[in-house]
This record gives sequence, structure tokens and C-alpha cells, in this order.
Amino acid sequence: MNSFLSIIERFRVLPIIAINNAKDSIPLADALNEGELPLVEITFRTPAAEEAIETISSGSNILVGAGTIISVKQAERAIDAGAKFIVSPGLDADVVKFCINKNIPITPGVCTPSEVMAAMKLGLNILKFFPAEAYGGIKTLKAISTPLSTVKFIPTGGITIKNLAEYLSFPKVLACGGTWLATSNMIDKGKFDEISSLCRQAAATAKEILSC
Repeated sequence: MNSFLSIIERFRVLPIIAINNAKDSIPLADALNEGELPLVEITFRTPAAEEAIETISSGSNILVGAGTIISVKQAERAIDAGAKFIVSPGLDADVVKFCINKNIPITPGVCTPSEVMAAMKLGLNILKFFPAEAYGGIKTLKAISTPLSTVKFIPTGGITIKNLAEYLSFPKVLACGGTWLATSNMIDKGKFDEISSLCRQAAATAKEILSC
């Protein structure tokens, strides 16, 4: 788990990607490297996700994890494919316990104090705040964090380059997840230079916050 934490703490921006064709996996990995964000969450929303995770895991230096995991069976498939971390849209105790037993970092989605407390009871202190902007954004996150100060968050959902700095400036934010960095449309059209450019911009923003 320390490897995952050290990498995400270093880069502070996690590209979140739905990929439609596994053949695009290595060009995508190259684009992320070129954009100075060598980590990615591949969502289990498409049939190509499993193969994409396996390809990136075995063929690049990218830290690859699986997102949108909603069952133990999915988590098992993702880990077998080479996922080094698991992200869920919500809090499922069975998925959390399975990942903990496998020594795989798990970041479930939460958006209320009750969900945060339930996750803490399972032994977690790094959680995904989702959907961030729809649930009040940084203002809500700050309110939740006040009484639950031992937890850090990875806000996801509605994060863009326009509000990235505001989120990253809050000490309880470990990193931010971003779908704007590499959309399915960009990948399908082979716009890997654009992906690199967007990642480089996000990476620069994160570095600027860290230097303050």
C-alpha cells in the first residue's frame, strides 16, 4: 500500500479513464508518461477494461488501478489482470474486506459523514469523495473534514483544471481524480498529444501547489 500512497502523494492527480479498445492502452500509457502523470485508474465500465489493465500493467511503468468496482468478483478480476489499487463509486464492506485481505489499496466513494465513519470502522483513512461537485464541492468536503480530521480524500466528479488548485490547496485532499485528462472520445480519435498536454498542465498545477 505504501507504494500506491507514495506515488499518488507525489503526483496528486489521478487520470480516470474509460477505454473502449485495448489496442489504445500502450499509446495511452505513453501519453500519460509524456504528460508527467504516470498513473491511471481504468474504469470497469467497458469490455476492454480488463485487457487494458493487463496490457498497461505488463507493458509500461504506469501505476495502473481499476475503478468503478462494485463487486468482489470484479475486484478479483481486476487484481488478476494486474490492478495495483481498487476504486469504488460507493462503500461496499465486502469489496473493502476482500482488498484488505489481498493487501491491495482500496479507495471507496463516500459523500456523507456516516459513510466516512463506516469506512473508518473498516480501517480506512483515505477515501474517494464522490461525486465531489454534485455534493457541494470543496465547501462540503471542508465541513465533513472538520469532525473527521484523521481522514484524507481523493475528490472525484466534476474536477477540472479550473477548480483543481482549489481542491489541492486543502490539506485534507491527498489527490484529485480527473476524467477530463483523457476522455474516451480523445482516446478513440488518437488525440494522445492532447492528452499529454492536459496531463502536463494538471501536473504543473499540482507542483505549484506543493511548492507553496
